Amino acid sequence: HVQLVESGGGSVQAGEYLRLSCAASRVPTSQLCLGWFRQAPGKEREGVASISSGSFTTYHADSVKGRFTISRDNAKNTLYLQMNSLKPEDTAMYYCAAKWGMCGGTWYRGDTYDYWGQGTQVTVSS
Repeated sequence: HVQLVESGGGSVQAGEYLRLSCAASRVPTSQLCLGWFRQAPGKEREGVASISSGSFTTYHADSVKGRFTISRDNAKNTLYLQMNSLKPEDTAMYYCAAKWGMCGGTWYRGDTYDYWGQGTQVTVSS
């Protein structure tokens, strides 16, 4: 089984930035589609961004395009989410997730992912 551990969350002001990290263990990340999801209180889980295994193709939700960037370092078995120009509506628990192979057209669907981290809280105040 893949083990995922997120870090980097915190409380910031609107307009500031955070960088989330997700350390994977037990399986090389080079074989995995890796993604970031978020869930705010009272809202459904939302796919934020994903990055495919071999091609490094990335996908970003429209709500974060131009502000968030997903990346991976397979040598460190780590996934990142650089979040710039944060807004109060970005406040949520952020989760790292993984599934085997390419991300494809279902990258945003949490039900297609096999492994999940415990989450890290991001709070953005205005």
